[in-house]
Amino acid sequence: MQTPPQTPPRMNATEQAYQAIRKEILTGRLEEGERLTETRLSDDLGMSRTPIREAIGRLILEGFVERQGGYTTRVAHFPEDEAEQVYEIRRLVECYSVQRAAKLATEEDIAALREIHAQMRRDTPPGDEAAYERLTSANEAFHRTIVAAARSPRLTALMTTALDVGMVVRTYSMFSARDLERSLAHHAEIIEAIEARAPDWAASVMSAHLLAGAWRVSVRSGGRRTEGEKADD
Repeated sequence: MQTPPQTPPRMNATEQAYQAIRKEILTGRLEEGERLTETRLSDDLGMSRTPIREAIGRLILEGFVERQGGYTTRVAHFPEDEAEQVYEIRRLVECYSVQRAAKLATEEDIAALREIHAQMRRDTPPGDEAAYERLTSANEAFHRTIVAAARSPRLTALMTTALDVGMVVRTYSMFSARDLERSLAHHAEIIEAIEARAPDWAASVMSAHLLAGAWRVSVRSGGRRTEGEKADD
């Protein structure tokens, strides 16, 4: 007797509100600096104010929304040099992390990285929004898995701060199809270097990987386009 397929659990109201508001921010329908009110969002989403309030609290923690004087909340500004700072901090932390991972990673760690890479390959380039969401989550998981494989609670604590979820999602949305393919190739080589127990090789690829990400964000933020990019977008 076959077991009937499981129906995916429905998101609770807070999760629904969080996903909806975050999507509005990422697509630009809610602009930087725009004031958010529980009443307006409640009307727009057809939900009560309690899940809206809880969703906004989560978005504040993740850097999508900022609280100002009193109870005023606005879509967070994206300072011009914020991405540059975050990428440089990540490069320092993650290059050291991947060096340690190349020495200390277990076969299980490497298998986990390969599985994440396979997931990302299936969704690159993302064909729809669901694929994009999976790709973004898998990318975050890949980098966190490397830090975990470094076997250092201090590095894990540093990475929790450096790998700002809001920043990662906002900057990842700037990547073209070619950028995503290059990023995936970097991931594959990083795994190969870890498996080869080659710390310097692993750190070199990780540095190039994050420098490429920083460059892409700089280009997009400045409104510039590289040759042939229109065909990728």
